[in-house]
Order: sequence, then structure tokens, then C-alpha cells
Amino acid sequence: MSCYVSMYLLACARPLISVYSEKGESSGKNVVMPAVFKAPIRPDVVNFVHTNMRKNSRQPYAVSELAGHQTSAESWGTGRAVARIPRVRGGGTHRSGQGAFGNMCRGGRMFAPTKTWRRWHRRINTTQKRYAICSALAASALPALVMSKGHRIEEIPEVPLVVEDKVEGYKKTKEAVLLLKKLKAWNDIKKVYASQRMRAGKGKMRNRRRIQRKGPCIIYNQDAGVTKAFRNIPGITLQNVNQLNLLRLAPGGHVGRFCIWTESAFRKLDELYGTWRKPASLKVDYNLPMHKMTNTDLSRILKSEEIQKALRAPNKKINRRVLKKNPLKNLKIMLKLNPYAKTARRHAILKHDPAVRSETVQEAKIVDVNIGHYLKIICLVFL
Repeated sequence: MSCYVSMYLLACARPLISVYSEKGESSGKNVVMPAVFKAPIRPDVVNFVHTNMRKNSRQPYAVSELAGHQTSAESWGTGRAVARIPRVRGGGTHRSGQGAFGNMCRGGRMFAPTKTWRRWHRRINTTQKRYAICSALAASALPALVMSKGHRIEEIPEVPLVVEDKVEGYKKTKEAVLLLKKLKAWNDIKKVYASQRMRAGKGKMRNRRRIQRKGPCIIYNQDAGVTKAFRNIPGITLQNVNQLNLLRLAPGGHVGRFCIWTESAFRKLDELYGTWRKPASLKVDYNLPMHKMTNTDLSRILKSEEIQKALRAPNKKINRRVLKKNPLKNLKIMLKLNPYAKTARRHAILKHDPAVRSETVQEAKIVDVNIGHYLKIICLVFL
């Protein structure tokens, strides 16, 4: 469906989005999908920006500067068979003589006491924050990513879901509930009700006892009562299209939030973030982030005729390297180089064998006796 000719022609893949009425039916009006929904999806950028934005809401904490040092203690020095840690003065109590000040001591200070002047907050580049928002918006238009986030959108007529501007005038919660049921989005709210549970951990002591899943995010252009209508429904998040917040578009740093747009808010996205043909009119010198690749179908690219013509034929000849072995350690290799090595090694073994050596000595003695006997016979004959 996409053109894949140039980066500036990615807008060719912008289908028409139906606008739904408050009865959950198509109103007959269509809206061109804004170009921001075709922006590159970068989970790494979203996670990085989300992490740093969350740090900007932290409150400083620290231990008291006097903690662990509110006692009179001095080391006993050496020669008493005890550690040289400072010890509490005085007597008449178990505390006297106990170690003090050190982080290994009971009642001592902690290691590296925390300070309130720690660098709590983080500065984030404006362009990087906008890149993360564009990625989060683009991911919200993909049903697979929205469903993987856990939203129940099986019966939703279309993603992204756009409703008429009449919804911005709702003031009653029952009107908002009826709209969600007509749009088949109430299943996502039922999921929120079913997920309400007690928090695990210390947060129960800090006024954060109950937790629940996230539901749809309602994005509007003008608040004519819509916030009052939706704010009491659990899991619902409301945002003005002019003040989109990444912490709400990608909770937890994960893209794929289920968003319900009003028509005017949906049409305003091209003015806020621009297209690849023209910059944003409501921001100063801002253009949509560019894709790293025009076409990400690598298998199709590599198998195309243009690429195959430019490639050379594969070289199937395999040159196997001969493994060199040490002839001094490998007898077979030595015999290839010197066939006499086998005989020489056997002679060396026999020379050092004690049994062979004793037989050789006995044979030498017998030879000596025989020679002496023959010499005597020769002497008798000739003399």
C-alpha cells in the first residue's frame, strides 16, 4: 500500500479514517489519517524519554545529618583485644562500651548518607520528547501493538477510533458510559474493573493501596464538559490534543495505548506535527522524524532483479586448511617424515628395558665362556 519511492511520498499510505457517531455507527464522514501515524516507532526513544520524565516528579529525601553521631564515643586504641571502632563512654548501661559511628555498628550512621542535593531531575531535549510522542502516536494506530499492551479492542470498529465533536459537550457520566458501550469499548473498562487489587509492597502504607490497569485515553480539542463526563470512569485518561503527554500516551514506557479521538483533535495533528511535505504550523521549525529506511522489507529488496543483477555469483569453492601437527609429539606424522624413526624408538625402548638388559648380559657371559674354552682346545692341539 505504501509507495516506497521517496521519504516524502510516505504520505501516499495515508488511508481514510471513518468518523463514528454517538450511536456507534459510521456518520458518513471520513478523515485523512495524519502523517504522524506513519512516523517511525522507536521503543528505545520512548523508554528513554519516559524514564527521564518520570524522574522529574521525584521528591528529595535524605537521612538526618546528625543520625548516628548523637553520642559521645572514642576509640579505646590498641592493646585491649577489641576492634578499634569508637566506643560509647560511661557506664551503668549496656550502651556503654558498644561500638558507635560506623556503618557496621548498631545505632551508627549509614554508609554514604543520602543528601537532599542529589541530582534528582533530568533535562530532556525538546526534539527528543516530540520524537517519543510521535512514536507513541504511531504505535497507537497499530491494532497488534494496542492488543499486545493488553487493551480489549477485539470488537472495536476501527483503529484509530475517531468520534464526532459532539462528544466534547458531554457533561454526564451516563452519556460517556453509553458512548463507550455503543463503540464496543466497554470491554476495556470491564478489564479495568476486574484488575482492581491491593498493591504489593510498602506502597500500601503510603496512600497507594489500590492499583488497576489502564483503560482508553480520550483525546479532545476543547473541553466543553467532556472531562467531567469521563473522569469518574476507572482507567480513563483525558488529554488535550495541544498538551499531549508521553506519560499518558505510553504508560510504563510501553507504546500501544488505546486512544479515542474527537474529530477536531484528530484533524489538528497535521498542524501540530506537520507532514513530510511541510513543517508543523503550530510549532517552530519542527518536521516529522525521518525513517531510517524507506522500505523495511529486506527479503523483497534482496530478491529484487536490480539487486540480483549487481551481485556476483557465489563462490562455492572451499579451501580447507591443513592442520599442522608436531612430529615430535605425533608418531604418525614423524613416520611420514622419517620411516626409520619407528626402529630407532624401539631400540631406545629396549635399551632401557631391565629385562632385555639382563638377557643381554647373560648372553655376553656365555659368549665369553665359549671363547675361553675354544682357546684352551687350540692351545692343546698346537702345543
